[in-house]
Amino acid sequence: MIVVRFLKRMAIGLAIGGILWGGAMTCNPSDLPRAGASAHSWAKEPKNIILLIGDGMGLAQISASLYSSDNRSVFESFPVIGFHKSFSASDLITDSAAGATAFACGIKTYNNAIGLSADTLPCYTILEEAEEHGLATGLVATSSITHATPAAFIAHQPFRTMYEDIAADFLQTEIDLFIGGGKKYFDRRQSDERDLIAELRSKGYTVNDYFYSDLSLYSKFDPSKNFVFFTSDDKPVLAMQGRNYLPLAAKLAPPFLRERSKKGFFLMMEGSQIDWQCHANNGYSLLPEMKDFEDAVANVLRFALEDRETLVIVTADHETGGLAINPGSKLNKLDLAFTTNGHTAALIPVFALGPGAEAFSGIYENTALYRKMREAFGWATIAAPPTTGMN
Repeated sequence: MIVVRFLKRMAIGLAIGGILWGGAMTCNPSDLPRAGASAHSWAKEPKNIILLIGDGMGLAQISASLYSSDNRSVFESFPVIGFHKSFSASDLITDSAAGATAFACGIKTYNNAIGLSADTLPCYTILEEAEEHGLATGLVATSSITHATPAAFIAHQPFRTMYEDIAADFLQTEIDLFIGGGKKYFDRRQSDERDLIAELRSKGYTVNDYFYSDLSLYSKFDPSKNFVFFTSDDKPVLAMQGRNYLPLAAKLAPPFLRERSKKGFFLMMEGSQIDWQCHANNGYSLLPEMKDFEDAVANVLRFALEDRETLVIVTADHETGGLAINPGSKLNKLDLAFTTNGHTAALIPVFALGPGAEAFSGIYENTALYRKMREAFGWATIAAPPTTGMN
């Protein structure tokens, strides 16, 4: 067993890379409702669903963030909590591709599969079906936008590392918004000479990137056009190195999508690098990733509480690192240990708030999230998948 210890004496107000942690969160959970807040004014069923995925985030990661933030957490705002079983069709321990495909399509598949069944047949994703129903759609990630989790909602490829093929699948949809890294898979491709950014612009998309602009310069996105922003050429930097666009996207994307369609929207947002820091067994850089993700969750909750027609779901695809908070730890001074540099099969928490949230209590398969989201939208039967756009 690999055990890597990190004894970090984190004083309140300690600044690391311009990010304050160990003190109050930027988005203060005390501003949000506590669990059990009245739901009498929620809509009967949601027009909008926002699914937030903390990649690799298990109970230990949430606990570490809580006890490093003066015993406060945005997760205390959720009145409904459940757990899902994360295993895939090929292994008790899933990867992100199979885990996200379970959420997107409602099926168990093999590790590495993107939007495919265990028999390698394309599956109809909830994002694709949302488009068929006339809803606006969006994806945001702190990884490359072609990485496993966002890819599983929009692409259909046998291996998660087929980044250029995944990028091409984006052009098979009319997705309203996507934000993340991976620009090079769109405009400097090795497999062909296509310029997917030029193709997106020819379809009427507004496309900007980190080299010429910054997401922080936006106070809102123009709802008259589909919106794309590339935050890096490949992988975005760490939160502790100054990456901060996820909370901002969580503030700007929901109202943008609400204006894009009167029928509602589906938005998936991923805190991708929680997983990466746990793979690295780095508790020091894990906590800023958790804070970044929780700030995004808080901004989404503020939108939902104002909108009253939005269901918010927060979960993870799997736990990474086998993280533990060891004896000797104190509030804001944690002794963190990892048992592996891979994933584990631990049950994964699911948090829900808004119309339809009560359906997410209990213990169930990861595939049930797909069914519960469809039922919340009021989609009684599974529509036939389109004949195009399924590579």
